[in-house]
Amino acid sequence: QVQLVESGGGLVQAGGSLRLSCAASGRTFNTYAMGWFRQAPRKEREFVATISYSGGTTYYADSVKGRFTISRDNAKNTVYLQMNSLKPEDTAVYYCAAGRISQTQDAYNYWGQGTQVTVSS
Repeated sequence: QVQLVESGGGLVQAGGSLRLSCAASGRTFNTYAMGWFRQAPRKEREFVATISYSGGTTYYADSVKGRFTISRDNAKNTVYLQMNSLKPEDTAVYYCAAGRISQTQDAYNYWGQGTQVTVSS
């Protein structure tokens, strides 16, 4: 069992930056790939980024490539999402998830409760 708690969301102006964190409980964190997904109002939840259990492989959605960076610290059981050059269309609830490295949601077994990111224009 893995419990995930996101933090770091908030309100930021367009062009600004935020860093999201996701703290995981349990001793098996370093055996899971970690992903970030987001859900905007009235839209389906969508893939943002994922990182392998070792941190050696990452994938990004085209919409965030070059602006967002996913990383992890296995010693701290934490995964991060550094978000730069934020746009109003990045406004969403951001979720972290643990599972297999994939861009599809059904590859992930464990989900956090989400953290709100709001980007004002």
